[in-house]
Amino acid sequence: MNPLSQLKPAPGSQKKPKRIGRGTGSGSGKTSGKGHKGQKARSGPKISPAFEGGQMPLNRRLPKRGFTNTFKKQIATLNLDDLERMAKDDTEINVQVLIAEGRIKKAKDGVKILGRGELKRPITVRAHLFSNTAKEKILSAGGKVEEIT
Repeated sequence: MNPLSQLKPAPGSQKKPKRIGRGTGSGSGKTSGKGHKGQKARSGPKISPAFEGGQMPLNRRLPKRGFTNTFKKQIATLNLDDLERMAKDDTEINVQVLIAEGRIKKAKDGVKILGRGELKRPITVRAHLFSNTAKEKILSAGGKVEEIT
């Protein structure tokens, strides 16, 4: 085993940097591998990928469509099968519990419970909105539905 003072990189693992513009004998002298004249041979900012040689670019030729409604409500959604996984007997599930359990990140403009999945135990659910199927399934399992306003 070699001492630390004799360690060397593996042969062929380190390449010397290419020395550009150091005479014609180096293989990349004179124009330094940039060809002759033109915009790409000059220093300074490069051409944008969207530039199409002066013709009207594609993003300006195509029509703009639609809009983003900045007033749209952001509702966090959750299904009954998620509630079934986290519920214990006779528990109350509310927004704070959902955030603490990591089921939703934040309440945003409200929490809506959707009807996918089945409930096997009665639970009390407090949320801003419920789908009709979710309400029916919670009530048929013996639970309670409380809407937050």
